[in-house]
Amino acid sequence: MEPVMALAIGVMYATAIFMMLRRSIVKLVIGLLLLSNAANLLIFTTAGMTRGAPPLIPEGMVQPMGDVADPLPQAVVLTAIVIAFGVLAFAVVLIRRAYEVVKADDLDKMKDTDT
Repeated sequence: MEPVMALAIGVMYATAIFMMLRRSIVKLVIGLLLLSNAANLLIFTTAGMTRGAPPLIPEGMVQPMGDVADPLPQAVVLTAIVIAFGVLAFAVVLIRRAYEVVKADDLDKMKDTDT
């Protein structure tokens, strides 16, 4: 399963970089989203893709019994998802305002304005 995930993550990173190199600001934002999703998948894949029980310790025990899932990668990815959503919301508002002012989606045209 890990080789398939590694290939999928590589394709997502390559697509994200390709999209970020385009001149359209909408494609730039789509590339940033793909980049953040690829990073989240990379964290999950490197943490190990084994299924396990929740890391709960029974009463009177010192450590959990049997296989447990590591909660740290899940917490990191959940935080990254929330941050990516905030960045997306900010970027959408910024794109809308920039398009209202410049009347263009091209990044080269946006650099030439003084408004």
